[in-house]
Amino acid sequence: MNNKFLSLFGLLLLAVSALGQSLPSDYKVLGADNKFIRIVNAKGQVEWEMPNPTAREIHDIQYLPNGNILFQTGYTTVVEVNKDKQIVWQWESKPKSGYSGRVEIHSYQRLPNGKTMIAESGNQRILEVDKNGIMTFELPLTIEKPNAHRDTRMVRPVESGPNAGGYIVCQEGDGKLREYDRTGKVVWTYVMDLNGRPRSPGHGVEGHGTELFGAVRLKNGNTLIAGGNNNRVIEVNKEGKIVWSLDQKELPGINLAWVTTLQVLPNGNIIIGNTHAGPENPQLIEVTRDKKLVWQFNDFTNFGNNLVAAQVLGIKGKVIR
Repeated sequence: MNNKFLSLFGLLLLAVSALGQSLPSDYKVLGADNKFIRIVNAKGQVEWEMPNPTAREIHDIQYLPNGNILFQTGYTTVVEVNKDKQIVWQWESKPKSGYSGRVEIHSYQRLPNGKTMIAESGNQRILEVDKNGIMTFELPLTIEKPNAHRDTRMVRPVESGPNAGGYIVCQEGDGKLREYDRTGKVVWTYVMDLNGRPRSPGHGVEGHGTELFGAVRLKNGNTLIAGGNNNRVIEVNKEGKIVWSLDQKELPGINLAWVTTLQVLPNGNIIIGNTHAGPENPQLIEVTRDKKLVWQFNDFTNFGNNLVAAQVLGIKGKVIR
């Protein structure tokens, strides 16, 4: 085997390593796109699906411990559906007293106590609703630039620490991540910046702004932020300093567009949703803390360019999402 061939073979191995592997065989993807809710396995086979014809956009989804799925059927309605495709729980948001404008839901999660968190844009509040559909808690939000489509994106509860029971709220229109306590007081704020680039329109890789999408609180007290059209993931500490980041073009051969969902694995790796990036880029990736690509998921057969709401299933151990 000559040296020229060995060099070419080495370059091929490096290219394969840079691209990463496909979805691990024991993983599945729960996703909402193309007016369907689907669970797709590593072979690209649909294991479960349900038409969702009335949903225009779905920005959140949750696979529940009982095997049911929590998702939207429209901007104002959240349902829990079992494996037989029966609706077993439902919530519909309407304008609150004194408000007659549009209401949109962009985030919701079943809480450990069995209640369901619903974030209402337009109504500018977070609700907790019990299994009987009764609102048991209401938290008012601080909004600088009211917009029923952009008041909120992903909202997640604070599970531990001095503000346990509070919420971290991605407020797309304001370009800020705010943490609220149970009284509605803002106890921490992170303001997104343009990262040294000019603002540009568009939802794809060409678009750039400060409209953040997702955030989760890490065990060390820092916050991991999916920047939306900021085209990057950043980890910030309590002082607001960036201590880790993954920028738009740091992964060879991959461009980040609208960065959406986050899942932090027990080993510290991060699964990142990459939406509106086009079929030449993966919709989901897993990266290590030293920014090595573990695998990429690219399925434009069962999903499309608007795979915002996605959850990787089959991960062993506690996942932060």
